[in-house]
Amino acid sequence: MLDEQPGRLKVLVVDDHPLMRVGISAIIEASADMTAVAQAGSGEEAVVLFEKHQPDITLIDLRLPVMSGVETIRSIRQRHPKAKFVVLTTYEGDEDIHQALEAGALGYVIKGMPHEALISALRRVCAGGRYLPAPIAKILETRTPDSDLSRREREVLQLVVRGMSNREIALDLGISEATVKTHISVILMRMGVSDRTQAAVAALQRGLVHL
Repeated sequence: MLDEQPGRLKVLVVDDHPLMRVGISAIIEASADMTAVAQAGSGEEAVVLFEKHQPDITLIDLRLPVMSGVETIRSIRQRHPKAKFVVLTTYEGDEDIHQALEAGALGYVIKGMPHEALISALRRVCAGGRYLPAPIAKILETRTPDSDLSRREREVLQLVVRGMSNREIALDLGISEATVKTHISVILMRMGVSDRTQAAVAALQRGLVHL
């Protein structure tokens, strides 16, 4: 836990890599108008620390153990609808971005960007704006309309990526092979691909499925 300093924007840093948390916190502390009030290594810890510190903004990685970044954002915003979030991640899949923004994130920063971009994102979102770098905005623009998959379709797609046959998927999910075939047909159509291999590759690239 870090000391809170009056008059400075309070930032909660959430990342499962200790060195990343420390480095990010140091960047934030070097800024005259903000302070890192706490660091969390998991979504569950982030929820607890948010309640304790009531930060002005939370900087959060999407890939967290057990509870994902998106799930963490949703959980916190259920109790604090006005809570502000900036996502910091190494991933640029359109589904990752879409899900984070749908959950309530107002900024999206890719790891590897200059630290000035991080500080700029935090300031802009705290001021009530949004921060989407040009590459991120471009990815969202190319997202296929009506490409959202249902929960069951995502489950089927996850198993397709794992290389399972229709029969194996049917047994795993407790449904018929015919139903699996129907789901796969819908998945291919919504993803704009022609076969299972293309679907698996696109799912990983877009962030629909994570290994």
